Amino acid sequence: MDTHNGSKSASVDSLKQAIVLGVERRAKLVQEIVDSLFSFAELGFQESESERYMTRILEDAGFSIRRQAAGIPTQWAARWGNGGPVISLNSDIDALSGLSQKPGVPRPEPLVEGAPGHGEGHNSGMAVAIVAALAAKDIMEREGLPGTLHLWPGIAEEQIASKSYVANSDVLDDVDVVLSMHVSNDFTVQGGEGESLGAASVEFTFHGKSAHAAGVPWLGRSALDAVELMNVGWNFKREHLHPRQRSHYVITNGGGQPNVVPDRASVWYYFRDSDAGNVRAMMDVAQDIAAGAALMTGTRFTSELLGVAWPHHYNLPLAQAVHRNMETVGMPDWSEEDLALAKALQSHMQVEQIGLRTVLPPLTPPLMGPTAGGSDDIGDVTWKVPTIRLRYPSNIPGAIGHHWSSAVSMATPIAHKGVSAAAKVAGMTIIDLLLKPDLLDSIRDYFVNVQTRDIKYAPIQSADAIPAIHLNGPAQAKYRPDLEKTYYDPARFETYLKQLGVDYPTI
Repeated sequence: MDTHNGSKSASVDSLKQAIVLGVERRAKLVQEIVDSLFSFAELGFQESESERYMTRILEDAGFSIRRQAAGIPTQWAARWGNGGPVISLNSDIDALSGLSQKPGVPRPEPLVEGAPGHGEGHNSGMAVAIVAALAAKDIMEREGLPGTLHLWPGIAEEQIASKSYVANSDVLDDVDVVLSMHVSNDFTVQGGEGESLGAASVEFTFHGKSAHAAGVPWLGRSALDAVELMNVGWNFKREHLHPRQRSHYVITNGGGQPNVVPDRASVWYYFRDSDAGNVRAMMDVAQDIAAGAALMTGTRFTSELLGVAWPHHYNLPLAQAVHRNMETVGMPDWSEEDLALAKALQSHMQVEQIGLRTVLPPLTPPLMGPTAGGSDDIGDVTWKVPTIRLRYPSNIPGAIGHHWSSAVSMATPIAHKGVSAAAKVAGMTIIDLLLKPDLLDSIRDYFVNVQTRDIKYAPIQSADAIPAIHLNGPAQAKYRPDLEKTYYDPARFETYLKQLGVDYPTI
């Protein structure tokens, strides 16, 4: 039915108001999810505590849980309802290595020295998804509305290592739309081509023969020599890369000590381009250069694909619907304490002390033509299912991404308020999708006749590729015992800040 006019429009408006009230009633749950996930601080593929915590909330609310989806131990998908449309909500949950930070403190102060931390704020997005879904579920039950709510976390996004496998499994087979959330210091949504690059993450390992480096070096075959020659070859290749292409590497294993010819050495590359086919081509060239380096050194090599991502393309009609709901919700009401913390961090970072954003920006327009930027494996999902990325204001302007400063606000009222605003928008958009078939038709029409008319999705990875689930195991195991001592206990403490003894605001 068309619900834009008359009493039907009023009915939709009243249901959206019920979403707002449903989210506000769950303010404590928002705070507990955000603070708990912050305290777990789990790296990609190691998100076991986060999995247990979130699935317990959803199971208690009547959702069925599918575990170990897409061949990934910590990947789960939750489901409730019957029939269509099937509305999927998603956000990333992994932390970053070495970015442990005490929340609410506007200077570097690790909770656990050297441990992982939420220096991008991935502890907040699934709180948006869960609370929006619970508020929508209440209304669907009360009104007898058909439809299915579907939730799943982004695993190991910092390694761009899971969503392509999810997108090419059966996890999203019957999904009509994906509402994906990501933390920001602003409240935005984009339709059309996004500012992102396709990417492949590949580690090359050379295998040689060890020998005494001074006594009998002629008996050795240096795997490190091969790594260095590969890097020399690739660096000469850079002259001939297109300006929109990006590549970077680190040597992850350079041998043991100088007086032993290394029999094993590894180098980890990222290859990026705004066209997924060109990412594959860069990988092929790198394979040839690695083969040449092996030939020159009498070694052999293997390569492992650690992660992939397509460039993003967001659904324009869906983004427009989301933005209309953002206009209704508006920016959060920041307190003097919130503004004081933001300005204290900005002072420390030596940037303009603007506090927090208060004006909702317009819909972010599609980019015109190829661009440069980072990579996120939500890109693969955008080419399989109509998708948007809702960015919400839980961080502080002037904080640096992938940095301790981006963790400062992420278990404070700033994060909680940004999450609540986004949950209202996501829940209201669920109501639109349930009650406006014309909106669903326009979403599908854009996906078929605009987005995928000329570009056909094919995964970057081969059909026999498997997720690199071994990543981050030793690092998480090293720090988990100390992190467990700092896990948030909501039964004893009202907030994580109170548990840690952090005054709000600390300036």
